[in-house]
Amino acid sequence: MRRTVKEFRHAKGQRLVYLTAYDYPTARLAERAGVDAILVGDSLGMVVLGYSSTVPVSLEEMLHHTKAARRGAPDTFLVADLPYLSYATLDRALFAAERLLKEGGADAVKLEGGEEVAEIVFGLSRAGVPVLGHVGLTPQTASQLGGYKLQGRRPEEAERILKGAMALEEAGAYGVVLEMVPKGLAKEITERLSIHTVGIGAGPHTDAQVLVFHDVVGLYGEFKPRFVKRYLEGERLFLEALSQYVREVREGVFPSDEHSF
Repeated sequence: MRRTVKEFRHAKGQRLVYLTAYDYPTARLAERAGVDAILVGDSLGMVVLGYSSTVPVSLEEMLHHTKAARRGAPDTFLVADLPYLSYATLDRALFAAERLLKEGGADAVKLEGGEEVAEIVFGLSRAGVPVLGHVGLTPQTASQLGGYKLQGRRPEEAERILKGAMALEEAGAYGVVLEMVPKGLAKEITERLSIHTVGIGAGPHTDAQVLVFHDVVGLYGEFKPRFVKRYLEGERLFLEALSQYVREVREGVFPSDEHSF
């Protein structure tokens, strides 16, 4: 049974499992595995569309993938990212959220930023849109943060991230993603907030964890961030299977009588 926003609002200490998935087959597997929530992240731009960052991802692309993920996981709570600049104003944020919830079938939207987006989060929440916040490393503005690296090492950075998370809670967010921050900072934020935190590269103390499907199953063999635990060497296994298929076709082994009518 699909969880509700109210359940997530009261999910402190429950060790919830989010998984980022972008399409029908991966969302279907995620639901069968029993995850609590699926995130259709704009990281799909880099992971499945081949962009160099998340910045080029459009609302139409997010909508396309959200629809596919919902068809694959009809009974799992689904969060869709608001893409870059789609929440630059409240009107734009409401427009994007309406499409992702009504057309895409999402249960909630996620956006990046702290105090600077609190007013947008408040407006969305007041309109009845469930919002998941996101602080720490925010990929849409990674170049402004010095690249894809740990955030919050310096005291002033840590204070900014903490204040951002608290501002998101006050604005009405039902939870906050903490990405690439020291585990001590993630622990402090988790203890200070009454809403649940979702960690990615944030240590063991958050209320939930999230990883990307492709990282969990090792589909990009050479790409393995420190915070990722790979549960399958997918790239190697896929290449072995595909190479065998190529070889058997060229050698006349496939199709055999077994695969013929």
